[in-house]
Amino acid sequence: MLGSGCRCLGTRLGCLPGRLWALVQTGHRSLTSCIDRKDRLPGAGGQVFARGRGLTAPFSHPGVSSPFRPVTPYPAPRSGPSTPAQLPVPVSHHQVLLQPVTPSRVLLRPVIPARVPLRPVNASPASMGLNEEQKEFQKVAFDFAAQEMAPNMAEWDQKELFPVDVMRKAAQLGFGGVYVRTDVGGSGLSRLDTSVIFEALATGCTSTTAYISIHNMCAWMIDSFGNEEQRHRFCPPLCTMEKFASYCLTEPGSGSDAASLLTSAKRQGDHYILNGSKAFISGAGESDIYVVMCRTGGPGPKGISCIVVEKGTAGLSFGKKEKKVGWNSQPTRAVIFEDCAVPVANRIGGEGQGFLIAMKGLNGGRINIASCSLGAAHASVILTRDHLNVRKQFGEPLASSQYLQFKLADMATRLVASRLMIRNAAVALQDDRKDAVALCSMAKLFATDECFAICNQALQMHGGYGYLKDYAVQQYMRDSRVHQILEERCSELSR
Repeated sequence: MLGSGCRCLGTRLGCLPGRLWALVQTGHRSLTSCIDRKDRLPGAGGQVFARGRGLTAPFSHPGVSSPFRPVTPYPAPRSGPSTPAQLPVPVSHHQVLLQPVTPSRVLLRPVIPARVPLRPVNASPASMGLNEEQKEFQKVAFDFAAQEMAPNMAEWDQKELFPVDVMRKAAQLGFGGVYVRTDVGGSGLSRLDTSVIFEALATGCTSTTAYISIHNMCAWMIDSFGNEEQRHRFCPPLCTMEKFASYCLTEPGSGSDAASLLTSAKRQGDHYILNGSKAFISGAGESDIYVVMCRTGGPGPKGISCIVVEKGTAGLSFGKKEKKVGWNSQPTRAVIFEDCAVPVANRIGGEGQGFLIAMKGLNGGRINIASCSLGAAHASVILTRDHLNVRKQFGEPLASSQYLQFKLADMATRLVASRLMIRNAAVALQDDRKDAVALCSMAKLFATDECFAICNQALQMHGGYGYLKDYAVQQYMRDSRVHQILEERCSELSR
């Protein structure tokens, strides 16, 4: 249908930017224009010129200096006696910075120049509906993701490295306490701002961004429910990421049924004595601050309190580092308390308020994790489009297959729908609307399922190459899979 010149619904959509390279040549658009917007200049001789504020392609043209710094998802194809022409070279997919590119290759970050010598076009979809300030946050996050995270993403995954230095660089941009109040060093941004930032960062490394989101949730809980002394003692080093935080709710016997947790905290004078263990704790062993939900009273949610336990406290220890399918840039261990004495002054809120604090934190946590899924899906769609343009079968690019065009259109549709649900929920949470909790759960359920499906389909469309660790798409798939499970309850129980 597209090849015959028919217009489809995608020509009237202004969501995500872009279109398949094959369609650019014919001048026709499809729903895949939800991926990245590109336009010709008169007299450009078929060259594609990228502009706008979103995920765009670097270029060159006589008489026009490019305002973009080149980045490509993988190097140019090679050809030779043993390698068919147009076959993607299976080398590290994150050797991306400052490499020459063809017009069909896509930048995984926006770079906003001081002067753009091109006529204006609509803003990219990821920034549609955002105000100018939010667009600036997004630009900074995309740029940081491309420069500091994407080149190292594969190494962090394969060597299971916890990138402390890079996260501290992120904190210098305000990402250590995105929605923490400014008087204790936070950025004081909204939930929508936070979602935009985490989506952009996750295009660089989904696993690392997910940990940053958990760290932010812990800092927010202390900022929102702690007293002034606690806020000024704990939050400043968390916002700079001089210290890192972990959230301790899940136990071996209580996952989705969090109110049945057994870790006890018995008061003795001016200390609580903690006994029990927490399971699947992100950052455990590396983090400095542990926000622990424990039982100070009777059974049920009203018997739970929130206590901050600092690394180095006597009686605090950790289990072995877990071997995981994804999320390998952050360590996961059990946190063990054996007669661990913690000052009463470290209790956040009153006794019995812990479950409320935990659930309040998780409302935002669901939005954060869903936003990380958005970033993984966004990057996967871009990589898939590029692969279809480069990979040839039966003498022509896979991009010429109408079936694959439709598949990519479906992926773009799911991505945009997920983004809209997440941002709607973020605004509801910020405004403290009555339907905020339900909307956060719905957005997390829908977006994590759909975004994983996008990443999985992207791998499938890469064929055998998608199954190689030299290609980023498999890591986005692995890192986003766990998002359907965590944040208090898995997708099945959320329903």
